Amino acid sequence: MTEIEIGRAKRARRAYSFDDVAIVPSRRTRDPEEVSIDWQIDAYRFELPILAAPMDSVMSPATAIAFGRHGGLGVLNLEGLWTRYDDPTGLLAEVAGLEGDDATRRMQEIYTEPVRAELITERLREVRDAGVTVAGSLSPQRTKEFAKAVVDAGVDMFVIRGTTVSAEHVSSQAEPLNLKEFIYELDVPVVVGGCATHQAALHLMRTGAAGVLVGFGGGAAHTTRTVLGVAVPMASAVADVAAARRDYLDESGGRYVHVIADGSIGKSGDISKGVACGADAVMVGSPFARATDAPGHGFHWGTEAHHEVLPRGQRVKFDQIGSLEEILFGPSRVADGTMNLIGALKRSMATTGYTELKEFQRVELVVG
Repeated sequence: MTEIEIGRAKRARRAYSFDDVAIVPSRRTRDPEEVSIDWQIDAYRFELPILAAPMDSVMSPATAIAFGRHGGLGVLNLEGLWTRYDDPTGLLAEVAGLEGDDATRRMQEIYTEPVRAELITERLREVRDAGVTVAGSLSPQRTKEFAKAVVDAGVDMFVIRGTTVSAEHVSSQAEPLNLKEFIYELDVPVVVGGCATHQAALHLMRTGAAGVLVGFGGGAAHTTRTVLGVAVPMASAVADVAAARRDYLDESGGRYVHVIADGSIGKSGDISKGVACGADAVMVGSPFARATDAPGHGFHWGTEAHHEVLPRGQRVKFDQIGSLEEILFGPSRVADGTMNLIGALKRSMATTGYTELKEFQRVELVVG
């Protein structure tokens, strides 16, 4: 790939965001009703190739259950308010009412309450009792501490999610999580990330992960780019990790690891572009924060927003435009790609002549 000279001492390659690329229609079109967007990872099959992001503004036990019944996979944040407080509904309302710089300071205070293993068990069992696939997320730093509680609660899928997750984390302060050893000892599939490069993804795939999350610093509530100066545009990141999936498939003799785009998925077109760049599924946050039944009351934030030392996120205000069901399936009352996400994905595939997600990964793209 051609490199660009930034200055005499530094060169870089050009990378592209979802906004930089577009899908090219083909000579053949399909009826959207003939399109299948089913997605299967390990033994679990879903009608939607979408995971709801483990963020307190998006996923509560109730919305995880609702999302599961709609055919997707709702992932609970097991370090969030629902595992720190018996009933955090009042605190969620308080966060929505905060103003200015007070928001970050007060959120830091609220999230100092310790995570309780018994609440992790209670929340996951609540989802399990509803009869949907159970998924929970921990950061790499807390995985060893609470993994037993998660597994004992009967989780179906374990998500290890951080701003960036490495298979070779080095620390002189504490023993780092050995991902390969940890995943090998578990009886449930593990999805791990984020990562944004071919090499980092390949290392994560070698740990035995069933899926890899792709994304760094690109979410609507992230300020990682401005605080740390670190970010990778998503179209290039997904395509690079999709190449790692292909290389690992050859290296392992046929083991397929799912690529999940996790970041910069703000509109329905971003879902289509994520798959077109090589993703098997996408993890969605901010579009669901617009739901009238979202726990964030129209506000959206991630774990980075209340970091006790260096916040790298912010609380974002969104207009609440419809129910979770309407945002997924319509009918849409707006023309900006924030409602009827599934209808838009199916129509995008139909317009380009594809009826299966794996086929749609081969669609032609252009740089605009």
